[in-house]
Amino acid sequence: MKNLFHTTLLLLSITLFTSCKQETVTIQNEYFAQSADSIQNGGVKVIPISTPKGTFNVWTKRIGNNPKIKVLLLNGGPGATHEYFECYENFLPAEGIEFIYYDQLGCGNADNPNDTSMWDLPRYVEEVEQVRKALKLDNTNFYLLGHSWGGILAMEYSLKYQNNMKGLIISNMMASCPEYDKYANEVLAKQMNPEVLAELMKMEANNDFSNPRYMELLLPNFYEKHILRFPAKDWPEPVNRSFAKMNQSLYVTMQGPSEFGISGKLEKWDRKADLKNVKIPTLVIGAKHDTMDPKHMEEISKILPNGSYLFCPKGSHMAFYDDQKTYFSGLISFLKK
Repeated sequence: MKNLFHTTLLLLSITLFTSCKQETVTIQNEYFAQSADSIQNGGVKVIPISTPKGTFNVWTKRIGNNPKIKVLLLNGGPGATHEYFECYENFLPAEGIEFIYYDQLGCGNADNPNDTSMWDLPRYVEEVEQVRKALKLDNTNFYLLGHSWGGILAMEYSLKYQNNMKGLIISNMMASCPEYDKYANEVLAKQMNPEVLAELMKMEANNDFSNPRYMELLLPNFYEKHILRFPAKDWPEPVNRSFAKMNQSLYVTMQGPSEFGISGKLEKWDRKADLKNVKIPTLVIGAKHDTMDPKHMEEISKILPNGSYLFCPKGSHMAFYDDQKTYFSGLISFLKK
């Protein structure tokens, strides 16, 4: 009788262990499941976008599969590419979180119309909506994460289409360009060596932005302090690859040529007061050394009815590289609530 009891326990243990192991494998298989397409192409989907100037293609690539959490990434710049987000691959798949790379029109692998009239915020909002529909994202699973310029686009999109969303992440972007302009000039500029600042301001006054000396001064005195807090020689390869492909036409049209504030189409953009109308769960991410005012970021998280704030004490504008532990633990926690 005693041996029979031990045998029964052993069989029960084996059964439980096997079922747990099978469940783990099933979950993993679901996340890495092949698409229903006849030909597997790594999750890439090229999406035709209707615009006032005709139809153009944008590029997306799905990583993983999770019916409940699908995060569409909006890159910054404006005019950079999805590639600087590649560090997400080291954090989100392990948590079973699906995310989608997306090169906006004029960026990276997407078509480039070479038409500055196309670099327009309302048009980009409608582009994102067409991408959402093509990818069959909806309010049961669709999270939109916008970084930098992508944060402006994400805020603007949510103000019009939040009923199609499950959640929003505003990463390293203020909700007011006039306030950003003020912060850049009154706070960031004053942290710089006065002699360096004077030389930079002289070049800006002369519209001498193509002068190699301009970037030579910006890199150690601004970029390495507020964009990505490593020596530039140690910047991650995906960042360098993305920045090397920057669409300067798009960047200058929207942002302007200066790094100290905004002078392009976005100069007067201000949606801070309107964020009270965004009711979906929203995570706002700020960083101590960012080009964006972290206090402003915290403030808008409180304006949002369902907002929360993640502060990266070691981070800068690209906190997902220079404060990865804080950034990704906070992001993953928000997505899995």
